[in-house]
Amino acid sequence: MTNVDERFQRLRWARIDKGYETASAAADAHGWSRNTYASNENGNAPFSYRRAKEYAAAFGVRPEWLYDATGPMRPIAEAGFVRVIGNVGANPDGVVLFATGQEPGDLAPIPPGGTEQAVALRVVGHSMRDVADDGALIYFEDQRTPPTPDMLGHVVVVETDGDEVLVKRLLRGSAPGRYDLESAVGATRSDARLRWAAHITAIIPPYQARRIIRGAA
Repeated sequence: MTNVDERFQRLRWARIDKGYETASAAADAHGWSRNTYASNENGNAPFSYRRAKEYAAAFGVRPEWLYDATGPMRPIAEAGFVRVIGNVGANPDGVVLFATGQEPGDLAPIPPGGTEQAVALRVVGHSMRDVADDGALIYFEDQRTPPTPDMLGHVVVVETDGDEVLVKRLLRGSAPGRYDLESAVGATRSDARLRWAAHITAIIPPYQARRIIRGAA
């Protein structure tokens, strides 16, 4: 590994390690401002921990490592397993409640057709009854790319520009770059701006989910 003593150096290393040859290529792939990202990577503009979490998710590294070199570069997971990163459906808005702290969390097997980029959410409560029951697992590929037309009309995982991660049905909004987010329970959120969206790749029913989830060593 090259010199990664500084935050911006770790960001550059993470981008290269992920396979993006240039800063512009990474920015375009994830819908970031080219100028902002380049300034973050060359050290001219230090980035916040909130931005570190976004970059870390895109490049498959731990935000704590990226921001202040704490702990290993990558999340620790056993071969063939991915992380259960949080709960969804724990409140009527369907907001994803992410696990906090640096301790390893629960793991679940990579789903059929999934990759090591996959992550899982645990459904808590009954506000997602039309999508998944209490105790189910929802998988998606954690690639953090902008919404694509083939997502319209489907239930997907999204992050809004207000830092909320939600599981909603994605609908076309009233203007380009705006989306309506339909809930299984509750009102539709209109004309949201999204940082990224991801297809749900698998839903595991509660009974099977209880059998396959395991605590990280």
